[in-house]
Amino acid sequence: MPEPLSDQQDLPDVVVIPPAPPGEVSADGRLVRAAAILALGNVASRVLGLGRETVKARFFGTLPALSAFEIAAVVPTTLFDLIVGGMVNSSLVPVFSDYAAEERRDALWAVASTFLSVATVVLLVVVLLVELFPAPVVAALGAFNFTDPVLTRQAISLARLSVPVVLFLSISSILTGLLYALKRFTLPAFTGAMFNGVIVLAVLLRPDHIESLVWGMLAGSLLQVAMQLPALRDARLRWRLDWRHPAIRRIVQLYTPIVAGLVVNQAGVAIGYNLATLSGDRSLTYMRYATTLYQFPQGLVVTALSIAILPTLSEQAQGVVTNFRRTLAQGIRLVLTLILPATAGLFALALPIVTLLFQGGRFTAADSEVTALALRLFLFGLPFAAVDQMLIFASYARKDTLRPALVGVVSIAVYVAVAYYLVVNLDRWWPAAWRPGDQPAGLYGLMIADAVKHLTHTLLMLPVLQSQIGGLAGQGVTATTLKSLLASLATGVAAWLTADAAIGLIGFETLVQRLLVVTAAGLVGVAVYAALGRLLNIREARTLRHLLRR
Repeated sequence: MPEPLSDQQDLPDVVVIPPAPPGEVSADGRLVRAAAILALGNVASRVLGLGRETVKARFFGTLPALSAFEIAAVVPTTLFDLIVGGMVNSSLVPVFSDYAAEERRDALWAVASTFLSVATVVLLVVVLLVELFPAPVVAALGAFNFTDPVLTRQAISLARLSVPVVLFLSISSILTGLLYALKRFTLPAFTGAMFNGVIVLAVLLRPDHIESLVWGMLAGSLLQVAMQLPALRDARLRWRLDWRHPAIRRIVQLYTPIVAGLVVNQAGVAIGYNLATLSGDRSLTYMRYATTLYQFPQGLVVTALSIAILPTLSEQAQGVVTNFRRTLAQGIRLVLTLILPATAGLFALALPIVTLLFQGGRFTAADSEVTALALRLFLFGLPFAAVDQMLIFASYARKDTLRPALVGVVSIAVYVAVAYYLVVNLDRWWPAAWRPGDQPAGLYGLMIADAVKHLTHTLLMLPVLQSQIGGLAGQGVTATTLKSLLASLATGVAAWLTADAAIGLIGFETLVQRLLVVTAAGLVGVAVYAALGRLLNIREARTLRHLLRR
């Protein structure tokens, strides 16, 4: 399904990276180095995001009350996505960048002040409306499908408490866009780490109260704003409501197609939540744990590379198309080189990793098996999602936001159709004896539909790419894909065999044993991929290896 609750603000920083010379994989590895620098903040955020889910699992397990929280938590994040979230890369950064030159700073402060003021007014109205009328909002997300009415009431209460988060997340994102345009990226890179870290701390302080998760979201989102202010110490921001400013109109113009697609996407999220709650009071909780692991490599690798490459693509969009095509191909090759082995390794080690991170306390072995299966089904869509994000960013760089939005509408429609069909019918085809625990098979239909969604979106974006730049023929993408896929399959097999052997030798009961098994299997997998990368002459793997040696 469309990812329910992402690790908020896990976006690394934007760095302007010169285009690579012909026939080279980024001159002196600048693109790769930039992505590596950006990934530092992303690594911190993702690690703390895993820590957040680990703490949740230990103290709350798969309690039905956690599903009520998941519905409440998605309220501010959905509103954030609709109002501001999709703007940062699609419209805020491109427009703010037009005013970022030193001689135009006064105009930049005026534009940023206006947008912040207008956004704040809109957001306050939205927060007030949800505070007054929370029931219809949570109803749209399936809160009234719970078999226990107590969970419905709890979802309403938590939604009221959590909705101010949208205000702080949005202001933080606007400041992030401003800092991206100014090429000040250190502090924005760590806003996600702040958000997740504060949630972890809140749960540890009040582990017996589900509300601690919401208080952590509130404090974390507020501190996201505060931590970026030092980087804007020279900014001259003030309250300014100039709705007619041409830059504001340009932002709205660029964002309108995006928001149309987001509305459809959020409708898909709502339908997915409704279908999930119909398949059991604990389904949302299982889905959340699986989503966290599924999004880890995507956020760590794909987001870092995509955002690192965006400024270069934006610079090249108005120039020679050959340079644009070469830079995009370079980014896709790097993404595939990293995401394919990550997908294979995570698939092979799904159960050991879930057990290591989550099992214990209220999270049982049966919970681990259900979560691991959900994760494996999610992973079929990960390589397509990775490539697709690069294609979307390429369209954004050329200021084409309409066609990606239309593609998004079609892919969400496909998702909803497939998800509904599988949720209704999968139990008839998939005997209970062949799946873990007592969880209805309908839950897994949502993961299958999510993979189909990503496949559909990628296939539809390829003709868009063809019309924009004539495709990527001759750029080595196909060869890199095939080589990386072969090496990744071997990596997955090696990791699985190693884990099985290690469990047989040392066991898998204690935390130390689990850590040793996963570490050993992971290292063997990395070694196999590195060796095959050299044997198959995967150019991007060689570039990464050289960078790590520096």
